[in-house]
Order: sequence, then structure tokens, then C-alpha cells
Amino acid sequence: MAETTGIAGAPTRRAVVAGVGAAGLAAALAACGDSNDSAGAYSPAAPPQGGDQGTGGSAPAGGGAEAALAKTSDIPVGGGKIFADKKVVVCQPEEGSFKAFSAICTHQGCAVNEIAGGTINCPCHGSKFSIKDGSVANGPATQPLPAANIKVEGDSVALA
Repeated sequence: MAETTGIAGAPTRRAVVAGVGAAGLAAALAACGDSNDSAGAYSPAAPPQGGDQGTGGSAPAGGGAEAALAKTSDIPVGGGKIFADKKVVVCQPEEGSFKAFSAICTHQGCAVNEIAGGTINCPCHGSKFSIKDGSVANGPATQPLPAANIKVEGDSVALA
């Protein structure tokens, strides 16, 4: 066994270098993990807002408590709006067609922060998702954003 202490119980230079190297390696591995990591990674098994996952768009009433998110006029055609507190993004890819998705990136669980050019964008590693169906438009994410159920009634958009 290698000696880890030197004079008067102080650690040897070899022990210090080994400890620093191990800590650096652990940090590098944590930062470079893939979407299958369990620590901090997004789990598609968990729905974004406590309700059932659905296909997005208009959903029939029933089942869960509805929470008004916005007026339909607040959701731009060809764009959308992120509701960070509800962890959901609502898009209007075509006039009168509303879709909702989780606002949590499927790559490593970062919150998306922008909708531009027809995509929902994650700031952490550059993943982009289509506003039409949540599919991956640009990686490193490999899984689409899960759909969220919304209900559109009149000029109101609510979680279903």
C-alpha cells in the first residue's frame, strides 16, 4: 500500500495530486454525461404538469384541474410562449392550431428559454425542437419534447 502521509501526518504530494486528479475526473464525467444519466437527467416518464401526457392541441375536458395560461391572442402564429412556472410551452404553428409540450429539454433537463424560427430552443447545449410536434430539429437531444394536454375554449388556453 502506498504511503499517503508524510512528515507529521501531512499528505504527500503524490496523495494531493491523486486527489485533485480524481476530483477533476469526476467533474468532467458529470459534465459530459449523456441523456441516459440518472443524476439530473430528464425522465420522460414524468409528465410536465402533473396531468396525463397527450397529443397536444385541443383536448377534451375532464380528469384534471384546469389552469388558465393565456389568451389565444397571446400565443403568436408561427411561435409560442413559455410558461416556466408550469414547465410547459404553448405554440401556435398555424393559425388556430395550438400545441403544448414540456418546457424541460429531454437532453439533460434544462428549461427551454426561447421560441424562434419555428423551434423551441434550449440554452444549455443547443437542442432545438419543432413547434409543430416537439420533435428534435437539432441535437444533442435525441428524444422529442413530451406533449402536454391543453384545452382551448373561446379565446382562452388552459391546461387540461
